[in-house]
Amino acid sequence: MATRTLRRLAQDSGRADGADLLTRAQLLFVQGTTQFWHGDHQAALDLLLRTADLAADVAPQQIARVLFQAFHAAWYLGEEPLAQVRDRLSALPLAPDAPAAPLVRYLVDVTGLLLGCADTPAPALADTADRARRAGALLPVDLVTVCGAALILGADEETGRLAGELVAHARAVGMVGALPTLLFFLAESELFGGRPQEALAHATESLRIAEDIGQRQWSSQAHSFLAHLAAVGGDEPGTRDAAARSRAAGPAGRVWTQWSLGLLDLGLGRAQESLLRLEALVHSPQRHHVAALRAVPDLVEAAVRLREPQRAAEAFGYFTRWAGRTGQPWAAALVLRCQALLDDDDQAGQRYLAALALHAEQHRPWDQARTELLYGEWLRRERRRSQARGPLQSALTAFEQLGAAPWAERARSELGATGNAAPQGRAPGPSALLTPQEGQIARLAAQGLSNRDIAAQLFLSARTVGYHLYKAYPKLGVASRAELAAVLEAS
Repeated sequence: MATRTLRRLAQDSGRADGADLLTRAQLLFVQGTTQFWHGDHQAALDLLLRTADLAADVAPQQIARVLFQAFHAAWYLGEEPLAQVRDRLSALPLAPDAPAAPLVRYLVDVTGLLLGCADTPAPALADTADRARRAGALLPVDLVTVCGAALILGADEETGRLAGELVAHARAVGMVGALPTLLFFLAESELFGGRPQEALAHATESLRIAEDIGQRQWSSQAHSFLAHLAAVGGDEPGTRDAAARSRAAGPAGRVWTQWSLGLLDLGLGRAQESLLRLEALVHSPQRHHVAALRAVPDLVEAAVRLREPQRAAEAFGYFTRWAGRTGQPWAAALVLRCQALLDDDDQAGQRYLAALALHAEQHRPWDQARTELLYGEWLRRERRRSQARGPLQSALTAFEQLGAAPWAERARSELGATGNAAPQGRAPGPSALLTPQEGQIARLAAQGLSNRDIAAQLFLSARTVGYHLYKAYPKLGVASRAELAAVLEAS
């Protein structure tokens, strides 16, 4: 509702005669931002670039903030619009001590590495954020774009740290409009770091707030992200329902949705369907997106399983170049895993071992377990059954902890084929019975927060918090707040 109201007011005001240039620029900026939140990326970009042109004459110190929002809109339109906004950011005549200067440099460097048009290493996100803060950047607004941009080069842990800080700041000052974006970035970081329950809670909160204030952009994204979490667990009805809701909310979630459906197919053994979905994604104008790039290893696996590795060659080349620019061990590990799959020669085993050594440098249990599973399968095909059991058991344990049912079943089946039958999966802990909101509230209550404190943090009423705790207690088998911490930690 809030987004629709702002857009209508801006449109009405923009038609007013005699508005001075500064007022017109401000109104165009509001229009462009609300068009973005509504999911109309082309209209948003056009309005924001017009805003930047007007601001050049009347408010040059504000151009960077306008272009940050334009950068986000261009991100959804393709590499060429993104490069155009990058060029405009590069040309800004900013003083070295300007609040926007370190943020502009970060976006320019990261995008240059992504697009292959520059080789300047990107500065650390934490240093960038600290410099901007000290220079007087407006929090969290000015830092939102660079927070998400860190994901472009795989700096997922850095994104998570900054997003957590900015979410806390937005809650403290009541800046509700920034929360859907920041919570989505935080959820992405948590997913990649192997914390699916936290990712589910934050994505669900992002969706709730986005729907409450009419940000269809983030409603679509959050639904598509929830589709991915369902896909990891092999929940086909849940994946398809969330994907349909994402499409109904707008185009923003298309990339995550496509990856989610492709991953679901791959996990359920439908390699042909997976390959078709992922091919369309990695050859689309959004091939540079976070989800599209990270879908490439799934594409490679699907193509190899169909004995058509050539269908993944071009996308894998793009992924390999990107991984080299990131400098991230986890990305290099995935390159090695894909090479082992594609070549499947006498060097495959060494590539798998090298990949696992790199996985050990960063905690990403999903990526590591996928590599262990493929390595175990390769060892079994090589009739090295006793050696296969270690990586297969490790993969099984990780998949069970992540709730990745179809992948756990695959690892269990492979273990059985080595002559070492694995026990059936362990029963989920009581926390798995909670809804995302119940889980989020229970975790905060376990930290000692009162109902009123939790309500303030989550923008809920204290009555709603109490209701969710009332529902959560019997599911967890507790009778009081004091018992929550021990139960949640154990599960």
